[in-house]
Amino acid sequence: MHPPQWIAAWVLLLHGCAMDRPPQAASAKTDIRNCSAVPPYLPPTAINTTARLAALRGTMRAHSVHAYIVPSTDAHMSEYIAERDSRLGWLTGFTGSAGTVVVTWDKAALWTDSRYWIQAERQLDCNWELQRTTWIKSIGLWILEAVPVGGNISLDPFLFSIDTWNSYSQALHGSGRTLLPIETNLVDQVWGDQRPPPASSEIYSLPAAFTGSSWQEKVAGIRQQMEQHVRRPTAVLLSGLEETAWLFNLRGNDIPYNPVFYSYTLLTNTSISLFVDETRLSAAARQSLRAGCPGPLCVELQEYGQARAHLRRYAQGNVTVWLGTEYTTYGLYGVIPQEKLLEDSYSPVMLAKAVKNAKEQELLRAAHVRDAVAVIQYLLWLEKMVPQGEVDEFSGAQHIDMLRQAQEHNCGPSFQSISASGLNAALAHYSPSNRSSRKLSVDEMYLSDTGGQYLDGTTDITRTMHWGVPTPLQKEAYTRVLMGNIDLSRLIFPPNTAGRVVESFARRALWNVGLNYGHGTGHGIGNFLSVHEWPVGFQSNNVPLTAGMFTSIEPGYYRDGEFGIRIEDVALVVEAQTKVAQWGWAGEGGTAPGGLHQGRGGGTHAPPAGLGAPNATSLPQHQTGEKPFLTFEVVSLVPYDRNLIDLSLLSPEQIRYLNAYYETIRARVGPELQRQRLEEEYRWLQRNTEPFPLGSAAAAAAATATLGTLALASLLSALLTGLQA
Repeated sequence: MHPPQWIAAWVLLLHGCAMDRPPQAASAKTDIRNCSAVPPYLPPTAINTTARLAALRGTMRAHSVHAYIVPSTDAHMSEYIAERDSRLGWLTGFTGSAGTVVVTWDKAALWTDSRYWIQAERQLDCNWELQRTTWIKSIGLWILEAVPVGGNISLDPFLFSIDTWNSYSQALHGSGRTLLPIETNLVDQVWGDQRPPPASSEIYSLPAAFTGSSWQEKVAGIRQQMEQHVRRPTAVLLSGLEETAWLFNLRGNDIPYNPVFYSYTLLTNTSISLFVDETRLSAAARQSLRAGCPGPLCVELQEYGQARAHLRRYAQGNVTVWLGTEYTTYGLYGVIPQEKLLEDSYSPVMLAKAVKNAKEQELLRAAHVRDAVAVIQYLLWLEKMVPQGEVDEFSGAQHIDMLRQAQEHNCGPSFQSISASGLNAALAHYSPSNRSSRKLSVDEMYLSDTGGQYLDGTTDITRTMHWGVPTPLQKEAYTRVLMGNIDLSRLIFPPNTAGRVVESFARRALWNVGLNYGHGTGHGIGNFLSVHEWPVGFQSNNVPLTAGMFTSIEPGYYRDGEFGIRIEDVALVVEAQTKVAQWGWAGEGGTAPGGLHQGRGGGTHAPPAGLGAPNATSLPQHQTGEKPFLTFEVVSLVPYDRNLIDLSLLSPEQIRYLNAYYETIRARVGPELQRQRLEEEYRWLQRNTEPFPLGSAAAAAAATATLGTLALASLLSALLTGLQA
């Protein structure tokens, strides 16, 4: 075995041993709870939930409920929810966006994924067990141990999707326990008049300049799909808030950071029913919806709370209702007879929304140009202010939000800004507050994950930086995260490929040295809608990638208690302009300067890593009639931190990709900076997009997939010190 390889293997073995060692008292943390201490230690970020749990248990006993399941979503399966629907957050004090709670008469537990484990330890008091998984099977096993045979396990059927209900039913089947839906929400009963009031802000029409097509055209397209379907459904039920907002080109402010409003839609062959608080519709919105009355394009406005009753009546006829099981609750699903259901994971509206037309693509590109201006302003400001010690995480988050607000068509942030310095960056979804905000320092890494809502699009971008001298490990880890971002962004892949199939390209450079990250690699993104738009992305339940979809690409690396790295860009799926070559790739078109293949979306893309064959001969294009292969066009336009890039780890192809990307940034963002008369920012952009020398990659030809020498020495020293402690 080559010496660098066995050394790296030994280091990784020691690293694993160190990770398995029990924590030492000397390194006890004061920012997380310690329930084994006497008395138990709670950080100031934890909330005392004793009284709330006692009240809920009293209500449970009154309803003969032995275990009550509380999710983190709302009646529309939204990821981001209004404060009024934050039942799990109110009950536990935990503010993560994903989790499930089970409360029994004498126990309480929270299940959440790895993004939020440390956050949960900071926010939960000692009434709660933390279960480090989200598997319903795990929840079911816990319930079976905590609830005796004959017990009732209850939940609100309007807060659980069909699939989730079925999973719980299966987990408890034959156990002697009863899964019992209760339409009265028990947390709401306990919350009482302290629960925030319903939304009351205006619901408005999106100007035609910012829509891809009229709502009438969208309705016609969905009805055409209904007509062409082999089952010939008579209606489509829309439960997801984004579905109705997109279909009718309407927007609202019911959910923080997401311009949606509470609603349901039942679209039939001849009628349209919109269930919404009619009093909140603007005059223009009302006029738009009612312009086709009477007739098949007349939108009948009905009360939001009447959706279930109306659906029940409709289902009594000779009908077939088409719905998406991921966004329809069991409470609605249960009123439709099984033989009258047409079920898919996602509704036809959800799938249509995911594929942007040419106008929508241009709108999103334009939004990302202006968004890049705000981010560049922020990075320049940080360079000036951080060395003076005048910036903390919270003020930094406020400043980037303020810079975005100054950009044309901005409507606020697209999520709560993640501004994390040093060890806080190891929390993938950490957000600062006035109570918990660290000073930014030139001696620590800083992670900024922010986004904006614009009338023409939604943005989401993450940059990690260091203004001083990063450690060798930090520099190598950053470079490998960047390599993963590049490798996936420049990948060429067959049509109808699922994101999960190619996701590992973003992890490969990290996997090569035994590193990884615990969150997903990317998510869809909307046109002035949700920053996390399903069903696009790289997870197992996402749909295959199709030209016209936008997704984030965001590999990372997180070292608990030290630092975190994430590099996130938004990319458009486009047809790849390749030639059929002897190694089997199909496509068409020519190459751009420098050997980069031009995508139809306008971006430049290098050939896939490792597939280049110097003596490959071009063959006639598309002889087999295959559909064009696909690739990504990155639309985020902000350079990476040069201070953290170890060029010796990059291949020549990766450096060419970076240089081409930087040319694109200069061409698209430079003129906008000058138009806004931001000359200092323009000069900053020119400096930070200087092309990287290809000669710096000469060492890469001899490099192996091991840790760099300096990083290896640093990691080895740290591990040996830890083992000796």
